[in-house]
Amino acid sequence: MYITTNFTLEELYKSSTASKLGINNVPNKDATNNLMILAVKILQPLREAYGKPITVTSGYRSLELNKAVKGSSTSQHLKGEAADLVTDNNKKLFEVAKRLIDEGKIKVGQLIDEYNYKWIHISLPNNKHNNQILHLK
Repeated sequence: MYITTNFTLEELYKSSTASKLGINNVPNKDATNNLMILAVKILQPLREAYGKPITVTSGYRSLELNKAVKGSSTSQHLKGEAADLVTDNNKKLFEVAKRLIDEGKIKVGQLIDEYNYKWIHISLPNNKHNNQILHLK
């Protein structure tokens, strides 16, 4: 089921790790709502500005999946509020996202360049994070 022009709900919670380990990674109602907001307010505008496909490598994570991938116990992925993204040029994707933030076209919790643009983490704003831009080494 497409929730925006370019994103389906399923791609925001599918996980090869969950499948391999037999982990149920279907989000609850609250996490589903958060994923829909993430797609509409951040991912789709980013996709349109970038102009090329964006792959979600990690969106929602159940508690069991988050533990399996050694995610943070406070990760926004647990609430369906974050996605890790890759594309043909992750650095350019990061720069486009930063520009959209600077122009006020999207509001994020965090935009993170993970390990020299290996992937890009992006999340919904909350009371802890508001348009925080980071580079992790």
